[in-house]
Amino acid sequence: DTMRRVVRQSKFRHVFGQAVKNDQCYDDIRVSRVTWDSSFCAVNPRFVAIIVDASGGGAFLVLPLHKTGRIDKSYPTVCGHTGPVLDIDWCPHNDQVIASGSEDCTVMVWQIPENGLTLSLTEPVVVLEGHSKRVGIVAWHPTARNVLLSAGCDNAIIIWNVGTGEALINLDDMHVDMIYNVSWNRNGSLICTASKDKKVRVIDPRKQEIVAEKEKTHEGARPMRAIFLADGNIFTTGFSRMSERQLALWNPKNMEEPIALHEMDTSNGVLLPFYDPDTNIIYLCGKGDSSIRYFEITDESPYVHYLNTFSSKEPQRGMGFMPKRGLDVNKCEIARFFKLHERKCEPIIMTVPRKSDLFQDDLYPDTAGPEAALEAEEWFEGKNADPLLISLKHGYIPGKNRDLKVVKKNILDNKPAANKKSDLINAPKKAADASNPQNEAKLDEILKELKCIKDTMSSQDERISKLEEQLAKIAD
Repeated sequence: DTMRRVVRQSKFRHVFGQAVKNDQCYDDIRVSRVTWDSSFCAVNPRFVAIIVDASGGGAFLVLPLHKTGRIDKSYPTVCGHTGPVLDIDWCPHNDQVIASGSEDCTVMVWQIPENGLTLSLTEPVVVLEGHSKRVGIVAWHPTARNVLLSAGCDNAIIIWNVGTGEALINLDDMHVDMIYNVSWNRNGSLICTASKDKKVRVIDPRKQEIVAEKEKTHEGARPMRAIFLADGNIFTTGFSRMSERQLALWNPKNMEEPIALHEMDTSNGVLLPFYDPDTNIIYLCGKGDSSIRYFEITDESPYVHYLNTFSSKEPQRGMGFMPKRGLDVNKCEIARFFKLHERKCEPIIMTVPRKSDLFQDDLYPDTAGPEAALEAEEWFEGKNADPLLISLKHGYIPGKNRDLKVVKKNILDNKPAANKKSDLINAPKKAADASNPQNEAKLDEILKELKCIKDTMSSQDERISKLEEQLAKIAD
């Protein structure tokens, strides 16, 4: 109640949610029944992707946003996994690229055709294999192109360069128990994780070290969530010892005590936080709840200010959250959710009521655009960059996306990737080994053989073209 007693000034005080009309929903979808606490839905300005039930494997639907109404049972799916799909995430720098993690222990990255699927897609652009148990979390790097993080039930986090299909960082000794979620900070220099051992960890993935951690972030045994905010603080949701749902705000430089801690209610659904860095609003969607609560985060006490609750009759199975550039700025829309029911997906629009039809620049500061600020290699070498911002003044028009190309490195050029700490220690020794005479002789031998094969091929090519000429003469 203390959170609600004082009426404070905020332009978001009157934000209200509205479900769209029935014909604007996506109907007759068999939403996945897997028991896994991910959001089961991912959206961007072009498509909505939903994890669905599939016999004998894992699949998800990808629908162009305008394809509302009843979805035919025979509508094509993305179905290359051999086990159920647990998590999906659209690439922030290419609206046609989506990653999926599955019970089959693999991560797959898919290229969706510009106008959506006409046939089922079974061939991913790249399969990333490195986890030994199911992969429940996939999250793209916010500012570096083709950098993807995955976390599995083997308690390992792997960071991939999707452009080469390689695992470049493997954090497999930092978590002793199941990882509930992973969140990148704004420039992608740090990640924070919530884990079953009730700890929240802040990790520098490139140095492979834990820079801060908090034990018993929430005392309860049920799953937690932890996400980075734009100012570098961490917002968590979890349960108290008495099974009450809690939310808390932490400063990673001093994790002793939370900046703020609020009790909410005694429902048992996991609270999934969705955060808008432009407005500093957090939306909490409980799995199995029928409401979305939203809070504004500010620098003044109590720091987390309750704004309002959107309530509906049906409980939610999952939730998709549209990036800012996919919203309708002419209608003062500040958020759009895609709520999954058992058999349909229903968009919910959050609006700030304004009388004017003019562009409201206080509601729409420049927001993260679709251009990557860094290439994968630059990030792995240690560079950081904030997201490249765009103005939404005239609305966002999706540009042409480049196709995702995966260039597998030549094995001969391939340095052993310094993945684990033990490798880092042994790396100099390995380099010394490589220069020993035995290896050099072997390399010479292989190169000679290659040259020999190439020569044979070119002489055969000549022979073939001569024979073809003779054939042509006879035919004439």
